[in-house]
Amino acid sequence: MNQTLVSYLSQYEFYDVLLAVFGKNEGLLAFTIYLLAALAIVGLCATIGGLGTYAERKISADLQQRMGPNRVGPYGLLQFLADGVKMMTKEDIMPFTADKFLFYLAPMLALIGVFATLAVLPWSSGFMMADLNVGVFYLIAISSLVGVSVFLGGYASNSKWSMLGGMRGASQIISYEIPVTISILAITLLSGGMSFGTILSHQQGTPVNWFIFHNPFAFVAFFVYAIGALAETNRAPFDLPEAESELVSGYHTEYTGMRFGFFALAEYIEVFVVCGVGAALFLGGGNLPFNLDIDIIPLQFAQVVIFMTKALLLYYVVIWVRWTLPRLRVDQLMSICWKYLTPIAIVNLMGCAIWLVVFNGKSMADLIFGSH
Repeated sequence: MNQTLVSYLSQYEFYDVLLAVFGKNEGLLAFTIYLLAALAIVGLCATIGGLGTYAERKISADLQQRMGPNRVGPYGLLQFLADGVKMMTKEDIMPFTADKFLFYLAPMLALIGVFATLAVLPWSSGFMMADLNVGVFYLIAISSLVGVSVFLGGYASNSKWSMLGGMRGASQIISYEIPVTISILAITLLSGGMSFGTILSHQQGTPVNWFIFHNPFAFVAFFVYAIGALAETNRAPFDLPEAESELVSGYHTEYTGMRFGFFALAEYIEVFVVCGVGAALFLGGGNLPFNLDIDIIPLQFAQVVIFMTKALLLYYVVIWVRWTLPRLRVDQLMSICWKYLTPIAIVNLMGCAIWLVVFNGKSMADLIFGSH
């Protein structure tokens, strides 16, 4: 079952009560429900972004046998709130020769590009802002704003360090979008649609139905997507746009206060989004095992918990990789994309197409255990 939030809530009696409160104006009620849901999700993801900075510090401290944050709140858990207060109270400085409009626009574009992707993120089968029939296409298109914001941030600062970081970021993000997009297309090919609801409906039941186990090409596509997603989010070992040993702080060197905070928040939320998309495309999303009835709200929340668990486990791996592998050189970064990941992604896409034709759309589980 794949329904929008309003159509899902309309099944219950309290929806009629809400409709009466709004004077039978279904359009106004729908707008209010979506607005509240959007604010809740944005607030949740902002919290996740803040907690991501805390997790980064704690996990890195654990890997390096340090304590990490332990002063603000229990176990230092409120450190991200202290960071937010610090960002809001710091002076907002803009270079005298910077392009004022573009300088202010860049961090806004980063947040818009990240938050807009939340519209199609499948928290559960019933809790989706919009189950678009072109959801995957929308996700790829709107997330490109982040690359534009990185370039504009470097260009508008009128600083050689920022400009080099912006150019690196633009070339890196545009390059790695290709293997990531091709890997996603392999999954849309297997599912027969670009809607996240359609993609999840093909992964119901036990984990053997997840697309990562559908065929060997889809299995490899998951790792191509994961590596490309690291590069698209400027995470180590692909953090060349903000290499502090070379470019001070890269494209956001000249940013202070909340504008710098917007870039940092967008990065951590973007990491969560790509992890959530990876969980939905390859790991079954929030699907419950054994095709349980999902028409009741408690099971919808169970789906949300499952989805969040998978996404946060991938989030942990992203942080783990950052504090394990050294930064690559620029030529190495581009070589990995164009000489290895892109050809492998193309082979995976062709392999998935051939698999569908040869085995009539059956997965490896169907071939081994029989159709189910």
